[in-house]
Amino acid sequence: MKVAILDDYQGVAQEFADWSKLNQSCDIKVFREPFDDETHAIENLKEFEALLIMRERTPITASLMDGCPNLKFIATSGMRNLSINFDHAKSKGIIVSGTEGNKNPTAELTWGILLNLARNLRQESENMYQGYWQTTVGVELKGKTLGITEYLAKKTKKKDVAMLIFNKNLSVSPLTTHLALKDVHKKITKHKIYTQVNLINKFYKTKFNKLPRIAITGLNPHCESNFKNSEEDRIIIPAIKKLRLKNNKINGPFPADTIFTKSLLKEYDVVIGMYHDQVLSPMKALFGFDAINITLGLPFIRISPDHGPNYSMLGKNLSDPKSLIQALKFLDK
Repeated sequence: MKVAILDDYQGVAQEFADWSKLNQSCDIKVFREPFDDETHAIENLKEFEALLIMRERTPITASLMDGCPNLKFIATSGMRNLSINFDHAKSKGIIVSGTEGNKNPTAELTWGILLNLARNLRQESENMYQGYWQTTVGVELKGKTLGITEYLAKKTKKKDVAMLIFNKNLSVSPLTTHLALKDVHKKITKHKIYTQVNLINKFYKTKFNKLPRIAITGLNPHCESNFKNSEEDRIIIPAIKKLRLKNNKINGPFPADTIFTKSLLKEYDVVIGMYHDQVLSPMKALFGFDAINITLGLPFIRISPDHGPNYSMLGKNLSDPKSLIQALKFLDK
C-alpha cells in the first residue's frame, strides 16, 4: 500500500507512533511542504491509497478525491478535521478515521496564552537571556473576569447591563444569560427586572423615540408551580405591578409556550424571558439570523452578530452572514 503523510512540516509524524509493522507492507512518503494548489496536490497524490493528514492545511475536497482513483483510506491527527469533505468520502466508500491524541489542546493553549499575558512570560524570558531580572510586574488570574461583555461591564464599572437580541419586528432580552438552568431561579430578582426594563426603555427612547411595549414571561411552565410562593408570585408579578405604576407599557407574566404566537407577538416590541434559551430559541425559529446582539447599559455601543462561532462550517462557505450585515447596517445608522 502506498501511504502519503501530508503537511508534516516539523517532520515529527514518524516519531509519534510505532511504524515498524507498516514499513514492510507499506511504501510511506512524507510531504513536509504544502502543495502549490489542488492540481499540484493531485499530481503528487494520485497514486496513493492512503492519506495521513497532520493538519488542515491541504483541503481534501471532492475534486481531489476524484483525482486520486486509488484512494481508499484517510486518517487525520485528532478526531476533527474540517478540511475533509466527509460526505463525498462516504459516497466513494473511502474510510475516514481520526486518531487519539491531546484531547484538550484548545483549552490548554488558551490557559497558556492567558498566563503569558498575565505574567508577561515572553518579555521576561527575552529579558532574562539579555541579563535582566524581572522588569515587569504580573497580575494574578484569581478574581479576574473572563468574557468580552463581562469584561467591558467591569472595565467601565457598570454593574447593570443587559443582552438585547434586536430585530425591527421583535426583540428579546433574557434576564439571565449564559447560566446553567439549575441556577436560573437563584438569579431572578425584582431589581434585575426593574433594571432590564429601564435599560430597554432607554434604548428604545434614544434610538427610536418611543416607549416599547414589553411582555415578560414566567419562569415555570404555564407560570405555575406545585409550591407556594413561586418565582411568579414572589418576584415577577410584584415587579410587573410596580413597573406599571410608573407608566411602563408592560404586561405579564406570560407562559413561554404561548407568548410567541402570532396573535400576541404583534402586540409587543420586546419579550423579556427568564433565561437564555427561553427566548432565543423561538427568536431564531421566527427570524433565523436576521437579528443582532446589543449590550445595553455600557457607555458605548457593544454590538455583534446574534450567534456564536460554528466551527463545523469553517472553510465550507456555508455560514449565513445576515446577522453580521445587520450589525454593520445598525452601526451605520
